[in-house]
Amino acid sequence: MASPCELLIETQDQLFANHLLQQVVAQTKRIEQKYSRYIAGNLVDRINHSNNSWVKIDQETHRLLAFAQTCFELSDGMFDLTSGVLRKIWDFTGKGQFPRPEQVANIIKHIGWQHIEFTEQHIRLPSGFELDFGGIGKEYAVDAAAKLCTELAPTVSTLVNFGGDIQVTQPRRHHAYWQVGIESPQLKNASQQVVPCQQTENTDQDTHAMVKIASGGLATSGDARRFIIHNNIRYSHILNPKTGYPVTGAPRSVTVATDFCIQSGMIATMALLQGSEAEHFLQAQQQKHWCYW
Repeated sequence: MASPCELLIETQDQLFANHLLQQVVAQTKRIEQKYSRYIAGNLVDRINHSNNSWVKIDQETHRLLAFAQTCFELSDGMFDLTSGVLRKIWDFTGKGQFPRPEQVANIIKHIGWQHIEFTEQHIRLPSGFELDFGGIGKEYAVDAAAKLCTELAPTVSTLVNFGGDIQVTQPRRHHAYWQVGIESPQLKNASQQVVPCQQTENTDQDTHAMVKIASGGLATSGDARRFIIHNNIRYSHILNPKTGYPVTGAPRSVTVATDFCIQSGMIATMALLQGSEAEHFLQAQQQKHWCYW
């Protein structure tokens, strides 16, 4: 998952906790092996190198593709799993250069979910196109791990946390809530302010919000650690698939709480893709959220 992962279990039974942890690790590794674009020879790799040929898929993959289709439609084309090819010209590790206009023009020819064909059994990508499940994969793994916990431990409250994307299965027996801290972005420009769009009783406007979760999902999207400086201008790693350039005017961080982690992640990412209209978008969704500029 390319991030710290943890499983919190409300139990005194160490053997049971170890068994549950092993099952969750196995499930998570299965999903990563199947959908990571970094693993040669897996399903995603076969799809991305299919050269306009049909590739067989299973029901799990079809459900993910159907969800991606919904994301694409709800975002007016901004949430696009084919936009991962932009990584070929953008590097936000601190080593990359600002791409040339001709590089951007060439790469966006290979972006556009509307060009992807899929059925319940097969998928076909045009030559030069790629799928990148990075926008929903980790959140999907969180929900899958939480679902497994519910099946194996229906009376035990568990919290799945993969790199800050969280799902809680049910209320705790004695304390009801799990408490989760939301870190505010570290701002390098002291003149900027961090202002939550929505606050709780435990909000510290300078540092973080403390959220109490009985059940449901929480996900955060932001650019606090991934960005590029060009001509003294800071550019986010959140890229507009229609232009090939970073989205401008977006918050530094958006956290959303819904029933499921994958739903929270979708809304948080969509909000960032709205740029300066992120807060209006979030308010329209009528979901609890925290937004830092």
